[in-house]
Amino acid sequence: MDPQIWTPDRILKTSGAYWATCALHSAVVLDVFTRIGDSRVGGQDMADQLDASVDAVGRLLDALAAMGLLTKAAGSYANTEASRTYLSMDSDRYIGFIIRHHHHLVESWAKLSEAILTGKPIRLPVRDKGTDAREAFLMGMFNLANQLAPQLVPAVDLSNCSTLLDLGGGPGTYAIHFCRHHPNLSATVMDLPTTQPFAEKTIAKMGMEGRVAFISGDYLQDDIPGSFDAVWMSHILHGEAGEACLRMIEKAFGCLKPGGVVIVHEFILDDTLDSPLFPALFSLNMLLGTEGGRAYSQAQLAGMLDTAGFVEIHRLDFTGPNDSGLIRGVKPD
Repeated sequence: MDPQIWTPDRILKTSGAYWATCALHSAVVLDVFTRIGDSRVGGQDMADQLDASVDAVGRLLDALAAMGLLTKAAGSYANTEASRTYLSMDSDRYIGFIIRHHHHLVESWAKLSEAILTGKPIRLPVRDKGTDAREAFLMGMFNLANQLAPQLVPAVDLSNCSTLLDLGGGPGTYAIHFCRHHPNLSATVMDLPTTQPFAEKTIAKMGMEGRVAFISGDYLQDDIPGSFDAVWMSHILHGEAGEACLRMIEKAFGCLKPGGVVIVHEFILDDTLDSPLFPALFSLNMLLGTEGGRAYSQAQLAGMLDTAGFVEIHRLDFTGPNDSGLIRGVKPD
């Protein structure tokens, strides 16, 4: 639909779109798709498994069938190919953790008007929440990165690099995929101590213990040990105000060898700041959860790299889901 044509019907559908969102969230939180698996399950059976109201469970299952996420026949329900592939925990393509993370954001989005009036965040940072919220966020990032990496990694030329720092790399998903793509590359992931158990579990699961290491630290406050041929900064700048972003980029510059490269991966706004849609909405999400975080434009990110001393700054030919993009800079010899 033309983005400029807003009819009453479109406005009302947009206003109520969260109903379907919440139905999906509830089904994932309750592990409905995992419980169904490859079988057919009746409403009573599912209610028994959940120790829940038969009537309420039936309404949820019917809504999921109406959404096309389940099929219904003779009073029983089965997964579709898509729900079995992406929403069952038994699948290696499961993306439910990021949906659980989205679920944790709903309460703050309901208070967006308050954040607009105050200019202050509504929710606690993920690092200050409980284990479940941290796991949903970190493994959600793994879900997304694991899906995207096969398309993204070949777009980044690290053929002349032997050491990579994945700054704020969470569970280390991109570091793992870069090392898989470049046999002579080893990587170090630096992130908060609370991230270490998730990272080490992921690195071991992917069989990369010998080539991907983890060091704990706060990249805003701590020095970065070692020197590297490349620094990868994926989706960490949007969590901070411009001054802190510049400080992180300067630290990346400092730990790079002469001729080393930095690659920034972000949801990138046009320089007018009013498109594309997802980065513009994501900037509101950062208002709700951070002091100063936002989506940045290509010009803003390139300007930070330039101020830090990088040269040959340019955007790579890659566009990911939700308009993520890559900007590369080189540390002068």
